[in-house]
Amino acid sequence: MDHPRNNAPPSADRLHAPIARLLRPLVRLFIRSGMTFPGLVDLLRELYVNVAEYDFVLPDKEQTDSRVSLLTGIHRKEVRRLRGAGAPISATPAAVSRASRIIARWLAAPEFTDAEGRPLALARAADQGCAEPSFEALVASVTRDVRPRAVLDEWLDRKLVEIDADGRIVLAESAFVPQGGSDQQLYYFGRNLHDHVAAAVANVLGEGPRFLERAVHYDGLSDGLAESLEKRSREIAVAALQEANREAHAACAQDPGGRHRWIMGVYIYRDEDASAEDAPQIEAGGDTAS
Repeated sequence: MDHPRNNAPPSADRLHAPIARLLRPLVRLFIRSGMTFPGLVDLLRELYVNVAEYDFVLPDKEQTDSRVSLLTGIHRKEVRRLRGAGAPISATPAAVSRASRIIARWLAAPEFTDAEGRPLALARAADQGCAEPSFEALVASVTRDVRPRAVLDEWLDRKLVEIDADGRIVLAESAFVPQGGSDQQLYYFGRNLHDHVAAAVANVLGEGPRFLERAVHYDGLSDGLAESLEKRSREIAVAALQEANREAHAACAQDPGGRHRWIMGVYIYRDEDASAEDAPQIEAGGDTAS
């Protein structure tokens, strides 16, 4: 149930507990990956200056070192050094963008899917004068900047596709789950978490209509039931994402284009709650949102 909202952001002290919980898994990643606390502080200092410089500009006023220093608590000398340097941004690697577009089309376009919406196994190239869908036609329908054979060789090496007994190209399960620690996975790690957090932050700040940002959660479950619910939720989530992809793909064919972007994401998580009682009661969370 939505409660009356005002546009005043929460006080800093009220953010401590939720931010600590949010950052805990990231700190675990930082330590495992060798990112030290001083290194993280340097990154945060640059981000603070960058966000203050570009996201908190007053109308018709020049953003000054003094104001950025006031907003961030960073000394003016440091602000002057860091301004304009630019914080790290999430530019989409060309190979990731190309692969995503080709896979999205393979999963959505009627000519490359069966009657139930599943991606077809594709011949490498269509026979002369034959309208049979092929991998070559799929790649060419998305980009002509790279040869289909080069894409195929790359995807076979990355195990995104397989060759079946009939010599047809089959989209592999690994196409949906990038290899752990790969550049592709790290790109989506940053992009997907950014957009999820951005939606939640916009809801907390009351910046216009609320984004859908909800979760169903149950605590105090047996290991078997938690595993079963995870498996079933994967099936539900994949079906929902594939349907959204098909509808978006069809709608884009009629769209004139512009500067907006849209993303729909799903996450599933389970673990053992170390703080739970030895014999906890099942606790339902229903449908919760920020």
